[in-house]
Amino acid sequence: MNISIIGPGAIGSLWAIKLSQAGHNVSLWSRSTNSSIEISLDDQTSIPFSNNNIEKLSESDLVIFTVKAWQVKEATIPLLQYLDPDTILMFMHNGMGAVDNIATQIDAHPVVLATTTQAAFKPNRNNVSHTGIGQTQLGAFNLKGQQCTFLVDVLEHALPVVSWNPEIKTALWTKLAINCAINPLTGLEQIKNGDLVDKKFSNVLRSIIKELTQVMQAESITCSFSELETNVNKVIKATAKNNSSMKQDMFYQRKTEIDFINGYLIKTALKHQIDVPVNQRLFAQVKEQENRWNHQD
Repeated sequence: MNISIIGPGAIGSLWAIKLSQAGHNVSLWSRSTNSSIEISLDDQTSIPFSNNNIEKLSESDLVIFTVKAWQVKEATIPLLQYLDPDTILMFMHNGMGAVDNIATQIDAHPVVLATTTQAAFKPNRNNVSHTGIGQTQLGAFNLKGQQCTFLVDVLEHALPVVSWNPEIKTALWTKLAINCAINPLTGLEQIKNGDLVDKKFSNVLRSIIKELTQVMQAESITCSFSELETNVNKVIKATAKNNSSMKQDMFYQRKTEIDFINGYLIKTALKHQIDVPVNQRLFAQVKEQENRWNHQD
C-alpha cells in the first residue's frame, strides 16, 4: 500500500519503519522542511523517507495521523484537498474529541480510529526506540470506515498484535480513563508512572477513577469501579519506568493534551450533569501552568 504518516513523532516513526519493513511505500508529512528524513529504529540501519511530498500524499491509500490531539484539526484540514475520497484516514492519538471536531469535513473518507499500547521514545530527531511491546485496536469512526477491517492484516503484518474492535468507543474510553489517572498527576508532580504506587496518591487516584466510572456508565460504557481501578494499577506497574507524554510536555513547557483527556471527561460529565471535582481540579492546575508558560516573556 501507499501509506503517508502525518506527524512522525515516536509512535509515527515506529509505524513508519515497521510498515516500510513490511514492504509498503511509506512517506512522511512533518513540520521539517527537509524533502527527506532518515530514521533508525533501535540499532538498525536508518531508512530514508520522503517528506512533505504532495505527489506521494495524493497517491496514498492510507493516511495515518499520529499527531497530538490538539494538532489534529490543523494537521488534517489542509491535506484533504490532495486526497482521493477513497483514501482511508486513520487517527492514532491520546485523548478523545479531536476527530469529532472535524467529522463533517472528513466524512467523505473512510475514517478509522486506532488506539495502541505500543510504546516508543525518540531520543532525537533521527532515532526511535521501541520501549514497550503492546497491542493496537482499530475501529470504524464512520460508516465507510466499517469496510476497513482488512487494515488489521496490514498492520498486524508490520507490528503485531492488531485487532478490530467493533466497540472502539469502549477501548478509547478505557485508554482515556488510564490517561486521566496517570497523565496529569505525573505531569504536575514530574514523576515517572511507577511513582504513582506511593500511598500518598491512592486517595486522589481512587477519586479520579470513581468520577470516571460514573461518566463512563452514563455514556453506556460497561465498566465497574474495581475493574477500572485494576486496569489503571496494572498500567502504572507495567509502565513504571516510563515518562507519560504529559510529564514530557510539561517538562519542556509545551502545550499538553489535557483538553482532550480530562477536559473531554469534564465536557461529557457536564452533558450528564455529573460532578467531577477532582478531574476539574487537575485540569485547572495543568491549564494554569500552560498559561504561565504562554505569558512568560
